[in-house]
Amino acid sequence: MTAPLTIDIWSDVMCPWCVIGYQNLTAALSELGGEVEAQIRWLPFELNPDMPPEGEESVAHIARKYGRTLEQAEAGRTMMSERARAVGFPFDYTGEGAPPPSMLWNTFDAHKLLRWALATEGAEAQTRLKLALFAAHFQQRRRISERSVLLDIVVEAGLDRAAAETALDDPALGEAIRAEERQAWEHNISGVPAMVFDGQFLVPGAQEPETYANVIRKVVARRA
Repeated sequence: MTAPLTIDIWSDVMCPWCVIGYQNLTAALSELGGEVEAQIRWLPFELNPDMPPEGEESVAHIARKYGRTLEQAEAGRTMMSERARAVGFPFDYTGEGAPPPSMLWNTFDAHKLLRWALATEGAEAQTRLKLALFAAHFQQRRRISERSVLLDIVVEAGLDRAAAETALDDPALGEAIRAEERQAWEHNISGVPAMVFDGQFLVPGAQEPETYANVIRKVVARRA
């Protein structure tokens, strides 16, 4: 018998570990086969809520934020790219021409659109948009903080552009994002990804597929 399972993931579009964690989670769900039917929901966490509209080059940002040299920050990015490639989501540039700089952007509007997608179209559509945003950032190097870019991504994910534009102007949606971000802190979540299984079992960080599979089996078993 297939068991229903809700998985809430606090995440930011700028977070490479979130991509890696999600890829490993989907590998775990594939390994479990028909044991569970998972509904994945994405919740907002801004790694850099004060990021200005013009963004910041990623290596320079990491060096400044964590007190590293540029060489150390670049080595860390290389390692992260290798991990992402290993789980099936390479960060290689897929656009035309020479790759633009790898930038970090303000993601508040992206989070608003993700919440809108969940509320209006459901969890599957929200995940579709989340993956489109991940691809736009890590593989296409698009300006995620820019409204027109976000609306283009909405359309690419099969969602309605006009409705998304209306959502971006909805102050209540912004208030809901802030409330969910406060909820993360209330759960002692200070980094992402952070996955909550069945509304009560928190797994921090990007884990290996077998770890997620073991957690899921334990969560389902405890219901009996």
